[in-house]
Amino acid sequence: MEFIETSEDLRKLYKAPGDGAVRKELRALDGHSKGFLGKSPFVLIGSSDGEGNADVTPKGDKPGFVEILDDTTIAIPDRPGNNRLDTLENVVRNPAVGLLFLIPNMNETLRINGTARITADNTLRERLAVDGRPPISIMVVSIKAVYMHCAKAFMRSELWKPESWHDRATLPTLGQILRDQLALADSADATDKWLDESYKKSMW
Repeated sequence: MEFIETSEDLRKLYKAPGDGAVRKELRALDGHSKGFLGKSPFVLIGSSDGEGNADVTPKGDKPGFVEILDDTTIAIPDRPGNNRLDTLENVVRNPAVGLLFLIPNMNETLRINGTARITADNTLRERLAVDGRPPISIMVVSIKAVYMHCAKAFMRSELWKPESWHDRATLPTLGQILRDQLALADSADATDKWLDESYKKSMW
Protein backbone atom coordinates (compact mmCIF):
# COMPACT_ATOMS: atom_id res chain seq x y z
CA MET A 1 0.00 0.00 0.00
CA GLU A 2 1.35 3.41 -0.96
CA PHE A 3 0.71 6.46 1.18
CA ILE A 4 0.44 10.11 0.24
CA GLU A 5 3.29 12.09 1.77
CA THR A 6 2.79 15.69 0.61
CA SER A 7 0.01 18.25 0.51
CA GLU A 8 0.63 18.71 -3.20
CA ASP A 9 -0.02 15.03 -3.94
CA LEU A 10 -3.08 15.05 -1.72
CA ARG A 11 -4.54 18.08 -3.47
CA LYS A 12 -4.20 16.32 -6.83
CA LEU A 13 -6.94 13.90 -5.73
CA TYR A 14 -9.50 16.58 -4.91
CA LYS A 15 -11.16 19.53 -6.56
CA ALA A 16 -10.39 22.99 -5.21
CA PRO A 17 -12.75 24.05 -2.41
CA GLY A 18 -15.62 26.26 -3.47
CA ASP A 19 -15.68 29.96 -2.69
CA GLY A 20 -18.34 29.51 -0.01
CA ALA A 21 -16.39 26.77 1.73
CA VAL A 22 -13.45 29.13 2.06
CA ARG A 23 -15.29 32.34 2.93
CA LYS A 24 -17.55 30.75 5.58
CA GLU A 25 -14.64 30.59 8.03
CA LEU A 26 -15.02 33.44 10.52
CA ARG A 27 -12.55 34.83 13.04
CA ALA A 28 -15.15 35.54 15.72
CA LEU A 29 -18.58 34.38 16.84
CA ASP A 30 -21.54 35.88 15.01
CA GLY A 31 -25.22 35.75 15.94
CA HIS A 32 -25.77 32.33 14.35
CA SER A 33 -22.79 30.68 16.02
CA LYS A 34 -23.75 32.19 19.37
CA GLY A 35 -27.27 30.83 18.91
CA PHE A 36 -25.88 27.40 18.10
CA LEU A 37 -23.70 27.38 21.21
CA GLY A 38 -26.70 28.42 23.28
CA LYS A 39 -28.60 25.30 22.19
CA SER A 40 -25.79 22.74 22.07
CA PRO A 41 -25.54 20.17 24.89
CA PHE A 42 -22.53 18.33 23.44
CA VAL A 43 -19.03 19.02 22.13
CA LEU A 44 -16.14 16.86 20.94
CA ILE A 45 -12.71 18.27 21.82
CA GLY A 46 -9.67 17.31 19.76
CA SER A 47 -6.23 17.93 21.25
CA SER A 48 -2.62 16.75 21.03
CA ASP A 49 0.36 16.74 23.34
CA GLY A 50 2.52 18.13 20.53
CA GLU A 51 4.53 14.93 20.22
CA GLY A 52 2.18 13.07 17.90
CA ASN A 53 -0.19 11.72 20.57
CA ALA A 54 -3.75 12.87 19.88
CA ASP A 55 -7.02 12.62 21.80
CA VAL A 56 -10.70 13.35 21.26
CA THR A 57 -12.96 13.62 24.27
CA PRO A 58 -16.71 14.28 24.59
CA LYS A 59 -18.17 16.91 26.89
CA GLY A 60 -21.88 16.99 27.52
CA ASP A 61 -24.05 19.10 29.78
CA LYS A 62 -27.26 21.07 29.80
CA PRO A 63 -27.90 22.99 26.54
CA GLY A 64 -25.86 26.15 26.43
CA PHE A 65 -23.36 24.87 29.01
CA VAL A 66 -20.49 26.55 27.15
CA GLU A 67 -20.17 30.14 28.34
CA ILE A 68 -19.53 32.88 25.78
CA LEU A 69 -17.09 35.27 27.45
CA ASP A 70 -16.79 37.55 24.40
CA ASP A 71 -16.88 37.30 20.61
CA THR A 72 -13.56 35.43 20.48
CA THR A 73 -13.52 33.57 23.80
CA ILE A 74 -15.58 30.69 25.21
CA ALA A 75 -15.38 28.73 28.46
CA ILE A 76 -16.01 24.98 28.72
CA PRO A 77 -16.61 23.64 32.25
CA ASP A 78 -15.02 20.33 33.26
CA ARG A 79 -17.37 18.20 35.35
CA PRO A 80 -16.41 15.10 37.41
CA GLY A 81 -15.03 12.27 35.28
CA ASN A 82 -12.48 9.48 35.43
CA ASN A 83 -9.58 11.83 36.28
CA ARG A 84 -7.38 10.60 33.41
CA LEU A 85 -7.10 14.25 32.31
CA ASP A 86 -5.99 13.28 28.79
CA THR A 87 -7.32 16.43 27.16
CA LEU A 88 -6.45 18.81 29.99
CA GLU A 89 -2.86 17.59 30.17
CA ASN A 90 -2.61 17.88 26.39
CA VAL A 91 -3.76 21.51 26.56
CA VAL A 92 -1.16 22.33 29.22
CA ARG A 93 1.52 20.99 26.86
CA ASN A 94 0.03 22.15 23.55
CA PRO A 95 -2.83 24.69 23.54
CA ALA A 96 -4.16 23.95 20.03
CA VAL A 97 -7.71 22.49 20.09
CA GLY A 98 -10.45 21.66 17.61
CA LEU A 99 -14.08 21.68 18.77
CA LEU A 100 -17.15 20.13 17.15
CA PHE A 101 -20.50 21.19 18.63
CA LEU A 102 -23.69 19.20 18.03
CA ILE A 103 -27.39 19.84 18.51
CA PRO A 104 -29.52 16.66 18.62
CA ASN A 105 -31.52 16.03 15.45
CA MET A 106 -29.61 18.73 13.55
CA ASN A 107 -27.33 17.46 10.79
CA GLU A 108 -25.19 20.59 10.61
CA THR A 109 -22.47 21.12 13.21
CA LEU A 110 -20.43 24.06 14.47
CA ARG A 111 -16.65 23.88 14.32
CA ILE A 112 -14.32 26.05 16.36
CA ASN A 113 -10.53 25.96 16.21
CA GLY A 114 -8.33 27.87 18.60
CA THR A 115 -6.00 27.77 21.56
CA ALA A 116 -6.98 26.78 25.07
CA ARG A 117 -5.85 27.38 28.63
CA ILE A 118 -7.05 25.79 31.85
CA THR A 119 -8.21 27.86 34.82
CA ALA A 120 -9.60 27.18 38.29
CA ASP A 121 -10.71 30.79 38.73
CA ASN A 122 -13.27 30.73 41.53
CA THR A 123 -15.44 33.51 40.12
CA LEU A 124 -15.84 31.73 36.78
CA ARG A 125 -16.29 28.34 38.45
CA GLU A 126 -19.17 29.71 40.55
CA ARG A 127 -20.67 31.30 37.44
CA LEU A 128 -20.72 27.90 35.72
CA ALA A 129 -22.00 25.92 38.71
CA VAL A 130 -24.90 23.48 38.28
CA ASP A 131 -27.16 22.86 41.27
CA GLY A 132 -24.59 24.64 43.42
CA ARG A 133 -21.72 22.46 42.21
CA PRO A 134 -18.97 24.35 40.37
CA PRO A 135 -16.85 22.63 37.72
CA ILE A 136 -13.46 21.36 38.82
CA SER A 137 -11.70 23.45 36.20
CA ILE A 138 -12.57 25.37 33.05
CA MET A 139 -11.08 25.31 29.56
CA VAL A 140 -10.96 28.84 28.16
CA VAL A 141 -10.67 28.80 24.37
CA SER A 142 -9.44 31.73 22.30
CA ILE A 143 -11.10 31.39 18.90
CA LYS A 144 -9.04 31.47 15.70
CA ALA A 145 -11.68 30.06 13.34
CA VAL A 146 -15.40 29.31 13.57
CA TYR A 147 -17.66 27.95 10.87
CA MET A 148 -20.64 25.73 10.17
CA HIS A 149 -20.00 22.23 8.82
CA CYS A 150 -22.40 20.80 6.26
CA ALA A 151 -24.81 17.91 6.86
CA LYS A 152 -23.35 15.17 4.65
CA ALA A 153 -21.66 13.09 7.39
CA PHE A 154 -24.84 12.98 9.47
CA MET A 155 -27.02 12.33 6.45
CA ARG A 156 -24.83 9.43 5.32
CA SER A 157 -24.69 7.91 8.79
CA GLU A 158 -28.41 8.53 9.52
CA LEU A 159 -27.26 9.29 13.04
CA TRP A 160 -30.48 10.91 14.16
CA LYS A 161 -32.85 8.38 12.55
CA PRO A 162 -34.16 5.98 15.22
CA GLU A 163 -34.93 3.34 12.58
CA SER A 164 -31.20 3.10 11.83
CA TRP A 165 -30.18 2.59 15.46
CA HIS A 166 -29.05 -0.74 16.89
CA ASP A 167 -31.28 -2.28 19.51
CA ARG A 168 -29.39 -1.38 22.70
CA ALA A 169 -30.31 -4.74 24.21
CA THR A 170 -28.24 -6.51 21.53
CA LEU A 171 -25.08 -4.61 22.50
CA PRO A 172 -22.87 -5.37 25.52
CA THR A 173 -23.15 -3.16 28.58
CA LEU A 174 -20.11 -1.25 29.81
CA GLY A 175 -19.99 -3.66 32.74
CA GLN A 176 -19.67 -6.59 30.35
CA ILE A 177 -16.97 -4.84 28.34
CA LEU A 178 -14.93 -3.87 31.41
CA ARG A 179 -15.27 -7.36 32.88
CA ASP A 180 -13.79 -8.86 29.72
CA GLN A 181 -11.13 -6.23 29.06
CA LEU A 182 -9.90 -5.91 32.65
CA ALA A 183 -10.57 -9.49 33.82
CA LEU A 184 -12.64 -8.16 36.73
CA ALA A 185 -13.59 -10.49 39.54
CA ASP A 186 -17.00 -8.81 39.89
CA SER A 187 -19.83 -9.85 37.61
CA ALA A 188 -20.94 -7.63 34.74
CA ASP A 189 -24.20 -6.94 36.59
CA ALA A 190 -22.33 -5.82 39.69
CA THR A 191 -20.11 -3.52 37.64
CA ASP A 192 -23.09 -2.04 35.82
CA LYS A 193 -24.82 -1.42 39.15
CA TRP A 194 -21.72 0.30 40.51
CA LEU A 195 -21.52 2.47 37.40
CA ASP A 196 -25.18 3.45 37.69
CA GLU A 197 -24.69 4.49 41.32
CA SER A 198 -21.56 6.42 40.40
CA TYR A 199 -23.39 8.29 37.66
CA LYS A 200 -26.15 9.31 40.08
CA LYS A 201 -23.70 10.71 42.61
CA SER A 202 -21.15 12.46 40.40
CA MET A 203 -22.80 14.02 37.35
CA TRP A 204 -21.97 17.54 38.53
